[in-house]
Amino acid sequence: MLNFEWPWVFIALPLPWLLRWLLRPVPATDGGVLNVPSLQQFQVLSGVSAALPGRTSHVLLYAIAWLLLVTGTARPQWLGDAIEVPVNGRDLMLAVDLSESMRETDFVVNSRPVDRLEATKLVARDFIERRVGDRLGLILFGQQAYLHVPLTFDRDTVRQLLDEAVIGIAGRQTAIGDALGLAVKRLREEETPHKVLILMTDGRNTAGEIEPLRAADLAAEAGLTVHTIGIGADEAIQRGFFGTVRINPSQDLDETTLKAIAEKTGGRYFRARDTAEFEQIYHELDKLEPTEHSGEHFRPRRALFHWPAAGALMLFGSLLLSATFMRTQR
Repeated sequence: MLNFEWPWVFIALPLPWLLRWLLRPVPATDGGVLNVPSLQQFQVLSGVSAALPGRTSHVLLYAIAWLLLVTGTARPQWLGDAIEVPVNGRDLMLAVDLSESMRETDFVVNSRPVDRLEATKLVARDFIERRVGDRLGLILFGQQAYLHVPLTFDRDTVRQLLDEAVIGIAGRQTAIGDALGLAVKRLREEETPHKVLILMTDGRNTAGEIEPLRAADLAAEAGLTVHTIGIGADEAIQRGFFGTVRINPSQDLDETTLKAIAEKTGGRYFRARDTAEFEQIYHELDKLEPTEHSGEHFRPRRALFHWPAAGALMLFGSLLLSATFMRTQR
């Protein structure tokens, strides 16, 4: 719908006519008057046609220009449909393992084998997109842990930087404790009532300075809820010199520690053996950490003042050029 931010400006519409009515006209000088029977000869001599018929059109153009100018000053806006603002005050961090073991191709997407990191990215994209109203952050860890994206409402940036993450950029080993400790450090001083970390890994703690369970105790003291996800299939077929053998590609996954971390912090442990389970886990996380609605609404506004303002400027400019041209022709 069309709306005017300053509708009271329209009271200025009759201002030119009021000024014309209130101000006295310039008195005529007492000079000689030349009476002629016709103006046709003077028009021929000057080369200018009579302006009397066009005077009315000029007044009309000035009136339209004034109307456009007043309309632009009233700040017309186009209001869109009301949109609810979902702000729940939750800080949610994602901690993603980039160690060498994430190269294992035991996931299948669209009948194509992919590594564990690629499967994590594919499923996490939709989860990130659904977290409207949350401040999201991203921690990448391997042998070291890095804060890749500070807490932000910009979900597109979080998703893009997760897509650009590559295996091995943080080292070949796995520092689960350091990743958890970094999340505690970043979230401890935040005043938001809900602080959540989703930690995804396919191995066990093999590096770092902080033991995972000690870091879990610190997380519990800071009011941080940690949900852990163990990544990797339970069974895979490997081709060898003597044929194919069945192996467990997730034999290094430390489920005991991941379960303990979740239990200490009031979270849950999930097991992602394939893409379908991965997607189900994120839907479960949506239920555990629902997106709340504030009940507040806003209507998107699109400013339109430049259109009438541009029209008024063009009309005034045209009339000014026309008057200047008429004077030069006389």
